[in-house]
Amino acid sequence: MKKYLIVVTVLFLFILTGCTDKENEEYKPTYSNEAPNSKKVYIFGVHPLHNPKRLFEVYQPLVDYINSNLSNAVLKLEASRNYAAYDEKLFSGYFDFSLPNPYQTVKSLEYGYNVFGKMGDDKNFRGIILVRKDSNINKVEDLKGKTVSYPAPTALAATMMPQWFLYKNGIDIKKDIKNNYVGSQESSIMNVYLKKSIAAATWPPPWRAFIKERPEVAKEVEIKWETTSLPNNGLVVKEGTPNILIEKVSKLLFELHKSKEGRDILSPMELSRFEKANKNRYLPVVEFLRKFENEVRDIRGKK
Repeated sequence: MKKYLIVVTVLFLFILTGCTDKENEEYKPTYSNEAPNSKKVYIFGVHPLHNPKRLFEVYQPLVDYINSNLSNAVLKLEASRNYAAYDEKLFSGYFDFSLPNPYQTVKSLEYGYNVFGKMGDDKNFRGIILVRKDSNINKVEDLKGKTVSYPAPTALAATMMPQWFLYKNGIDIKKDIKNNYVGSQESSIMNVYLKKSIAAATWPPPWRAFIKERPEVAKEVEIKWETTSLPNNGLVVKEGTPNILIEKVSKLLFELHKSKEGRDILSPMELSRFEKANKNRYLPVVEFLRKFENEVRDIRGKK
């Protein structure tokens, strides 16, 4: 009888251990909508200006600053692995606050968002096309038959505006060149540096930030062409967000440049200030997108 009890006990412990292991394997953490201190959490999404790691380095100090000045709410920064993932979240209403590019800003109005502000420094919102200094690319037509890298089809400054520039200078982007969408600004730059593409499209802030970290790239790569500018990235908020919170976040953002702490937060963004705006500020973007889609390619396409 004693031997029998020992066997049963061992068997029971074995089964219990096996169940625990299985539960651990299948366990996925879940997150409530409430912070530990019962503050309501609002998701703040930033479009893929950088890869996720770099984006957190640049924008988490901003979110921390805002949170330190809120009493009944908490913003939670969320990055996305690429433009497609960000678009899916934005257009499904997942974000409460967000910093989309101007194309995404305009589109978000169809999905329950309102524009309340934008990044300043519109002169920075232009496309640049990079080539290696040893590439022997001198004229736009020298790109024919070659590969050009871009972050993503829906990147406005870093893809659409350079493609518009190429189109206006005699390049049929559907036939004359191969378009390689590589997922991020950094990847686009590295593609030309590593000679995987003959040219790379990006825009000034990530280029300036990149060469600070990788000065050896700047020795080999140069800006060959620049586009004209459009209004900079927008700030949008989901309909139904409490007005008192919108007003508080707006005030913190728009006055950020007035203090040394705020300017230190803005500096890694290559930005001097955030500023007030509404949807009418993006009418030039609406017009650009209309012409681009009519004359160059479908905006949602990849060619």
